[in-house]
Amino acid sequence: MTLLLEMKNITKKYGDFTANHNINFDVRKGEIHALVGENGAGKTTLMRMLYGMEEPTSGSIMINGKEVHFHDPSEAIRQGIGMVHQHFMLFPSFTLAENIVIGGEPKRSGLFDRKAAADKVNELGQMYGMPVDPWRKAGDCPLGVQQRTEILKVLYQGADVIILDEPTGVLTPSEVKELLQSIKRLAAQGKSFILITHKLHEVMEAADRITVLRDGVITGHMESNTTDEEKISRLMVGRDLIPMSRVANEPGASVMHVQNVTLAGAKGAKPLLDNVTLTVRQGEIVGIAGISGNGQSELLQVISGLVQPDSGIVELNGKDVTGDSVRAIREQGMAHIPEDRYMWGASREATVLDNGLMGHQHQYKKGGLIQSHKLRKVVSGWVERFAIKTGSLDTQAQFLSGGNLQKLIAAREFAQNKPFLIAAEPTRGVDVGAMETIHGELLAKCKTGDGILLVSSELTEILKLSDRVLVMYEGAIAGELSAAEATEEQISLLMAGGKRQL
Repeated sequence: MTLLLEMKNITKKYGDFTANHNINFDVRKGEIHALVGENGAGKTTLMRMLYGMEEPTSGSIMINGKEVHFHDPSEAIRQGIGMVHQHFMLFPSFTLAENIVIGGEPKRSGLFDRKAAADKVNELGQMYGMPVDPWRKAGDCPLGVQQRTEILKVLYQGADVIILDEPTGVLTPSEVKELLQSIKRLAAQGKSFILITHKLHEVMEAADRITVLRDGVITGHMESNTTDEEKISRLMVGRDLIPMSRVANEPGASVMHVQNVTLAGAKGAKPLLDNVTLTVRQGEIVGIAGISGNGQSELLQVISGLVQPDSGIVELNGKDVTGDSVRAIREQGMAHIPEDRYMWGASREATVLDNGLMGHQHQYKKGGLIQSHKLRKVVSGWVERFAIKTGSLDTQAQFLSGGNLQKLIAAREFAQNKPFLIAAEPTRGVDVGAMETIHGELLAKCKTGDGILLVSSELTEILKLSDRVLVMYEGAIAGELSAAEATEEQISLLMAGGKRQL
């Protein structure tokens, strides 16, 4: 394969901190090159330099054998580098065509020609085997279509090398499969991909080559057909991972019960929640699977007190908490790792310390003042235990990687020591070492007799941890499977609206 780009001896320093040290990384024409590593290993920093968002302290970047210097992303784009960010950059009120051609809109008589834009998007979609409806608004599209739109946008800009940053983090299993097939098809047509992901099974399925980063240095380069997930994990974390498995407990009394909960949708639309009933008991993990948008988010909002149901009741530790405030429900015995760390779980502008305080403020208050010295000691313990990489406790949350912020939120909620925990996407965006830690904490909490409601788009996580699995479809419980009955095929069938196979 032809060598398309090289990053030679790249070092990036922030004061005394070295984020990348003497990195050598290259991409060949028509290949998928995976870049993997723990949260804070330096992957994003390296790609930000390639995309012109940062400049190296030392080292060089070569495109087609010629040295280049990028001062902003527009310069990288002009050199054929495109990036699809972890959090989509689409305008929800714009059509897909408008989102794709933005910055390079076709004109007619000096005005934006929407029909020409739609025609170009149709042509692009057919050319690369990624068709979308150009007239549909982005906000009305499922996440898989939004992801496809982001890729079409960088293809429209003329990208030859496309950086995909955690591209499957919010996709369903079928959408993940479709995306991986699409990028393999594009690679066969000559496009090159840098795939940043924590999901090693996806790396093994899609990548031609793999580069592993740990603590800002490369610990391995390899061809995917010469390695396996265990070897990659060892290079990522510097040790062998401890295998974990769920040990079935005899469940006790109910810690959380939802009875006939209904939540109306928009006028004339189907209900968001349709007569939902479920129970989580002491010492068990109940998993909820389902394609995003089938009522999981609304159910968690009702249970946690963020939204009031139109009918039905929510009980926590035997007490009816329907209509109670979020604080009252938490004080009754609930902790909550939310599904969206930025919207519900943290304040970007607040420090690591202040984000650790959230939900614990009454515990560390004396005479109307926060005892910050006590809190600082506790949060420092979380940072060490969960290997949260941060400059200091006074660093703003927005400067943490997504995975490190996720670990902080998980640590904060585990520390609540409540008898009922909602764990929604608890390992979204975290590396294999952090996943091992969080899974261990969930299993340990269950073993002590607490109840856990686990909501995850990762079927492997649901299958690994759950004592029972409930599947949601169009706002209702489509089926329940015991741990012995639950398989990826059975769950996927229920997720798609099919009937359980006996």
